[in-house]
Amino acid sequence: MDDLADRAAAARASFDPPADPPDEERALSLLREGFGPTVSLYVECRTGGDPVRFDAAEFERLEAAMNEWLELYAACYGVELDADYTVRTAAEALLDTHDLTDVARVLTGVPE
Repeated sequence: MDDLADRAAAARASFDPPADPPDEERALSLLREGFGPTVSLYVECRTGGDPVRFDAAEFERLEAAMNEWLELYAACYGVELDADYTVRTAAEALLDTHDLTDVARVLTGVPE
């Protein structure tokens, strides 16, 4: 989990918004490289073998990382977003749809 949170912070620090949004390829890459693995970790910890319990700080860090990835995703479409979604909601949507792009679109409303 620390790796995922560190990667989200590094992605945020190095992110330059596209000059001419949307940059759909970059948005999809952010979903695949960051958002998806973050949500998948939560799903795996809840459904694989012995359930893993996150302490409050770990859970907060996991959700913050997930929301950072969604903010970067939205920025690829020229949308400024203050993401505050729960990883549980994202995980449930992913299990229902099996599609990262659909989950991101449902949560953020981006693209419209």
